[in-house]
Amino acid sequence: MKYTLIFTVSLLLSITMLHAQESENESSNTSYKKRVLESTEVDFLMSYYAQDGTHAAVTGGKGTEELTDVTPTFVVAIPLNDDDVLTIDAGISAYTSASSSNINPFDSDSAADPFQASSGASQSDTWVNLNVNYAHSSEDRNSIWSGHVNVASEYDYFSIGLGGSYTRLFNQKNTELSVKANIYLDTWNPQYPAEFQEGFTRPDIVGTGNYSNSFTQFENEGRNTYSVSVSFSQVLNENAQISLFLDLVKQDGLLSTPHQRVYFADVNDFFVQNFQLGDDVEKLPDSRFKLPVGARFNYYIDETFSLRTYYRYYFDDWGINAHTASIEVPIKLAEGKFTFYPTYRYYSQTKADYFAPFETHLSTDEFYTSDYDLSEFDSHQYGIGFKYYDIFTKFKILNFGLKTFDIRFNHYTRSDGLSANIISTGFKFVLD
Repeated sequence: MKYTLIFTVSLLLSITMLHAQESENESSNTSYKKRVLESTEVDFLMSYYAQDGTHAAVTGGKGTEELTDVTPTFVVAIPLNDDDVLTIDAGISAYTSASSSNINPFDSDSAADPFQASSGASQSDTWVNLNVNYAHSSEDRNSIWSGHVNVASEYDYFSIGLGGSYTRLFNQKNTELSVKANIYLDTWNPQYPAEFQEGFTRPDIVGTGNYSNSFTQFENEGRNTYSVSVSFSQVLNENAQISLFLDLVKQDGLLSTPHQRVYFADVNDFFVQNFQLGDDVEKLPDSRFKLPVGARFNYYIDETFSLRTYYRYYFDDWGINAHTASIEVPIKLAEGKFTFYPTYRYYSQTKADYFAPFETHLSTDEFYTSDYDLSEFDSHQYGIGFKYYDIFTKFKILNFGLKTFDIRFNHYTRSDGLSANIISTGFKFVLD
């Protein structure tokens, strides 16, 4: 991990030095140059997500996964001068979850049941996020460097992130090479299941013998993520463009989710009402290395049709290998003012070394989880979208003209029974 951190810091220093050298060598040509961003732009984004399933990780891989989430986000891009842009991205995610409500299934008037939502504090929560990014472009617009700070908070964790990037354009801007580095430092505020909390006792526990468990609190409550990304893009001809990318991601610290139960096959079962008391929470290694590599290929067919394709291969040292492929076909109508785009995405993965279904793990295992996100599955996502574009920004709110409006719908299904629907919209306004 020490070498990863040294490499990341060195990369950021190199980016800074490159920018300093370029600043010294930038052309002193005083002729007109186009601003990177002509005027302030404001994006308002909104999404609604709803899912359901029967393999909740909070209840050991068996129980309701019903969840709804609403996420409004504002993105404001401000030109500071001809070359510099400040972007502020602020979002809120408000969700209700039948699954996470069962961290404490005994705080409801109805009988505790893994397939029913409880009414406790963990049933709903709000996630907030703020990202501030500063980007500088060189005089010839062939070099761009940026840096950002990110802060996010939820009821059970707090995160702060730092990052930077450097992009270089060659060959009359037909070739692009980009390097990015990010560090995220997270701190958990663990919310352990009710039966593992100090002082838990119930007169209505049913089972053979006396209830006990293997649970011990996590000592390390921090989680760090380090990533380096490299991407290359090339315009092949007037109709085709290809992009290649590679990410290196290293995580260490508390990578287990503290409120996700595990049930062992070799331990007696105990119940309160319809709810089985947990044997432990999931235990996963304290380090993980991830490597996604992929490509995009876009092809302009004619004035009406285009083709956008994507493929990614992923593997990590937890035993997961995954493939992602997607296709989108934008169809432009009314001289480009309207675009209709159907989409399809396919995903498949192998299971992690530490996954096993409900009540299959043994208490002698070193690591264990029944989180179906780490199981073997494949998924399909079908979507349609509609985009309106107005170069003249005729519709206005105060001094802001509407530049684009976008709405899309996606339906997601997974081979383990999880299904979801997502509706998202976006409005881009430009200051006149």
